[in-house]
Amino acid sequence: MGNSALRAHVETAQKTGVFQLKDRGLTEFPSELQKLISNLRTIDLSNNKIESLPPMIIGKFTVLKSLSLNNNKLTVLPEELCNLKKLEMLSLNNNHLRELPSTFGQLAALKTLSLSGNQLRALPPQLCSLRHLDVVDLSKNQIRSIPDIVGELQVIELNLNQNQISQISVKISCCPRLKVLRLEENCLELSMLPQSILSDSQICLLAVEGNLFEIKKLRELEGYDKYMERFTATKKKFA
Repeated sequence: MGNSALRAHVETAQKTGVFQLKDRGLTEFPSELQKLISNLRTIDLSNNKIESLPPMIIGKFTVLKSLSLNNNKLTVLPEELCNLKKLEMLSLNNNHLRELPSTFGQLAALKTLSLSGNQLRALPPQLCSLRHLDVVDLSKNQIRSIPDIVGELQVIELNLNQNQISQISVKISCCPRLKVLRLEENCLELSMLPQSILSDSQICLLAVEGNLFEIKKLRELEGYDKYMERFTATKKKFA
């Protein structure tokens, strides 16, 4: 991509606070964005070939609210990313991430996190520190089990579709705000699904198609009627 074209994008972003450069074959984060660290609110560099984020630059975007790097080649995220105190939306679908930085819990304003199609093998415990997190998409990873720490998650919607989950901690029923739980196409036996999800949780949409049991068997479980009450009440609310 020519320098003049990039310059034009930078000039536009200076006025709008939005920098969007998708499908351009970029192999690195544009260093020109350093000029805009104090006024960029949105960066979208999806559908490129970026392999890493520059630690010296990425943490300096003090007013950045939205960062999208879907469909790139990221393998790790720098700790400095976690300095983005105003960041509300982070979308990193279809990269090669195996874990999150240890300081990820410092992204205090984060509301939406998308990590679908990466190589995560476990639920990142750092997510439990994020008090404003509403929606998390961890679908299409390699997660095998959901540990006790899940009970501390503050999310409203958790998408775990298309993982390899065969075990779920009963603590998932303790999530104070969890309304939507997606577990489609995993490796769950019906006996491994905590019944308290049905009888004793806030969950009003449970998606479990494509596991190792028939959906009609789910309807025979104790507590299913309580779940259906919540499901129906929510449906009416949005009808």
